[in-house]
This record gives sequence, structure tokens and C-alpha cells, in this order.
Amino acid sequence: MSYQIAIDGPAGAGKSTIARKVAREKNFIYVDTGAMYRAMAYHLLEEGADPENDSEIAEKCEGADITISFENGEQVVLLNGKNVNHVLRTEAVGNMASAVVSRNPQVRQRLTVLQKELAEKNNVVMDGRDIGTCVLPEADVKVYLTASARIRAKRRFDELAAKGEAGDMDQIEADIIKRDEQDMNRKIAPLRQAEDAVLIDSSRMTIEEVVHTILNLCR
Repeated sequence: MSYQIAIDGPAGAGKSTIARKVAREKNFIYVDTGAMYRAMAYHLLEEGADPENDSEIAEKCEGADITISFENGEQVVLLNGKNVNHVLRTEAVGNMASAVVSRNPQVRQRLTVLQKELAEKNNVVMDGRDIGTCVLPEADVKVYLTASARIRAKRRFDELAAKGEAGDMDQIEADIIKRDEQDMNRKIAPLRQAEDAVLIDSSRMTIEEVVHTILNLCR
């Protein structure tokens, strides 16, 4: 039997950073489901798919073969055999993933099957929006990780600054609030805390404190 850790939460809560560190500490495989959705979003952008046309989205997603491999312990997302890690965190891809890809039933069904297969064969730490509620409802440990919108915006602002990129704090916060609204109110698998998930608000916590808290839950 595999051991499954599910981490859900809104955009910018630090799920990926925390999940990677927990996976490294536990020697588990880290599955970034958001990256898989973003890879699909990137594919649809490249294909010029109309965001408002669900049937076109469903048709064009059939041309995307998305897999995960691991190189030197790091996750590599492959879209039709090509490493697309470098484009997955762009704003355009993120917005497409939230507004279009995550609410399309055909896309979700296809990616969910792959995610379940990974979790059945390996000990995993998986993060996303609906892991504890839909993808891994029987996960051994479930966490709902969040932080205030302002704190999440500040973290994103600092990330951009570290890369030498300019950012508007108020606009970033507005985008985050909009993403939250979309994710929590979508018809298919909306973002919500699973009944048996542990709520962790990281607004006043360090990364190490959050990781330590989750590792304690595993014990």
C-alpha cells in the first residue's frame, strides 16, 4: 500500500514549495498537479484554442500527452515529449489553467486518472485544489494550506523582484483574489477544505515551520 499526503489550498499559498520539501524529507515522490494543468493550458495557448469554446478545448486537449519524469530528484513535466517546466509559472499560463482548463470535465478526467495511477504505485506528496476532496479522498494525511491574499501577493512580488522582474503589488493581489473566486466557485471540483483536512494558515509561519507541522501529522 502506498502512503499518500494531499495538500490543497489557494493560489500562492506555497503548496509547491512545501510539498517538495515534505517529499524530500519523506523520500516520497512529489506530484505537482498544478504543473500538469498548466502544461495543458500551455498546450491550448500554443494551439490557439478559444477559451470560451468548451468543445474546442475538449478536442484540442486530446493532442496533449502530459507525463512526469524525475531527473536528479526533481520533477520534469513533459508535454508531447518536451520539457515545459520553464513556461509553467507564467501569468498567461496560470490564468488559462484556472479560468479554462480546470473547469473542463474532459481535461480534468484525463489528468485525474494519471494522478491516481501515480499515487497507487508510489508514496506521494500531491498538491493542488481538489486532491483531498476528489483525487485522493482516502489520503493518509490531508492538509489545507492557506494564507491571506495580501501575504500571498507579497510573496509573489518578492519572487518577481528576485528574478529582476517588476511587479505591481495591488494588481497581483487583485489577480489572486480573482483566482480564488474562480477556483472556489467553479462547477467541477471547486476549491474547498476536505472535512478531514488539517487547516494550516502560513501567513505568520516560516516554510520550515509548515514543513515541520506536516511531518508531525504524518507521525
